[in-house]
Amino acid sequence: MRMRRKKNLEQKLISVSDNLTMLRSDDPNYKTAVEKKEYIDFKKIFGNNNPIRLEVGCGKGQFICEIAKLNPDVNFIAVEVNPNVIYMACKKAKDAGLENIHFLQCRAEFLPKYIPDGIIDMIYLNFSCPFPKKKYACHRLTDARFLKMYKKMMRPGAEIHQKTDNMKLFEYSIEQFSQCGFALKNVSLDLHSSGFEGNIMTEYEKRFTELGQPIYRLEAYVIN
Repeated sequence: MRMRRKKNLEQKLISVSDNLTMLRSDDPNYKTAVEKKEYIDFKKIFGNNNPIRLEVGCGKGQFICEIAKLNPDVNFIAVEVNPNVIYMACKKAKDAGLENIHFLQCRAEFLPKYIPDGIIDMIYLNFSCPFPKKKYACHRLTDARFLKMYKKMMRPGAEIHQKTDNMKLFEYSIEQFSQCGFALKNVSLDLHSSGFEGNIMTEYEKRFTELGQPIYRLEAYVIN
């Protein structure tokens, strides 16, 4: 069910504008839009040169706020396309006094327009939409077109961490990572039975775990 637009959403978004950038490209075609760079100065935004991590599809912000709280010396960029949802994430971060998160409201396809190459130390893909129909596979955030985009943003040695409850998406992701020059490690077919330490649960993850569904997780790094 689609979330109903929040009342006075524009005013609510203004109230969290200190840690939110709403991005609007003049060119609606991402393929041509990304050719005209409008890089964001993240050093100016964060006021330091700390490592930068990126979450694509941050939802209501449970994960990004928890991990930012545990890593005060790391800067986090959180991306979400839905303005209703990103407001809730921003509000959560603001209420927690977290100054090491900056939110971007835009589609993932447009990120190369705004994020410079080679600055990201880690990318999180948590419970991304699986787009189950084959004809929409290119919209999956682990499709080759996205993986090639991430590679340009990543520093040498950077990693992508993925979690999902969708087995078919996980299988598809493994295939795409392999084809795009990534190697995998710490692959789990049932995260909460694996003994993995340090896991931070998202809103979706808590729900799926309570229903007894296995959580799939992997870490990917570039080998070529």
